[in-house]
Amino acid sequence: MNAHPTPEGLFFPVSIGRASEEIVLQIEAAILDGRLLPGERLPSERDMQALFSVGRGVIREALKRLQQKGLLEARKGVKGGAYVRKLEVAAVSESLALFLKQQPVDPMKLIEFRECIDRDITALAVSHGARADKEVLLEQAMVLERMLHEDSPDLAAVSELDRKLNVMLAGLAQNPVFEWVMRALQMGFSSNDFTLYEDPAYRKEAASNWSDTARAIAKGDLTRALSFIGYHYVLLRRRFEERGHVALAADQPFFPETLEDRYEDDNA
Repeated sequence: MNAHPTPEGLFFPVSIGRASEEIVLQIEAAILDGRLLPGERLPSERDMQALFSVGRGVIREALKRLQQKGLLEARKGVKGGAYVRKLEVAAVSESLALFLKQQPVDPMKLIEFRECIDRDITALAVSHGARADKEVLLEQAMVLERMLHEDSPDLAAVSELDRKLNVMLAGLAQNPVFEWVMRALQMGFSSNDFTLYEDPAYRKEAASNWSDTARAIAKGDLTRALSFIGYHYVLLRRRFEERGHVALAADQPFFPETLEDRYEDDNA
């Protein structure tokens, strides 16, 4: 194997035994470290055959795997070929959400995880969130509370608003990683909170808890905000214990819009 890069300085010839895998790793590394940018066209298949010292079949296998990973897209026409694809948050979240939905997760384990990250998100939201955004969170939490005080609330609409509130709260933390994870969790399981909203015995108390949490965040009162977060999960654990730990995914409300629509709505 040649120890030096090609004249183009981007790729190395590969060894015969694992040629396709090495090509994938080289192109992936070039994309992830910014040497290949979104929208940039890769060399033609013929040129890559020369660059990597392999046959066309190996090149096509590697490109196919990179497309499956979502790193490349194939375009047709005069300027056709393999182009670097820009990874969108919605697409990544959708993949993680599908993975989460396929896993047999004990509801109590998911609740435990959610409580841990919610406490961290809340602490960051209090210290980093903009005042105007905190006020919007409170306004929407109060809308949720009013909806849940109706005699026959629209539970699908309630669950959707709750999902948006969770994503909004994560956004207040001003840390995109928290927001990405929260978005994926909400897509994968919607929100566990709907189990509280569907039961009149828990409904109003859970709604008031959201408003109390948002109000404490708006006032910058971290101690009270964390207290309300803790109480929310006390209610949620109690509810799941009463239901005998029914799987979360089976109870997920259905929302007809696409994941991309949801992402656009949240960022409008």
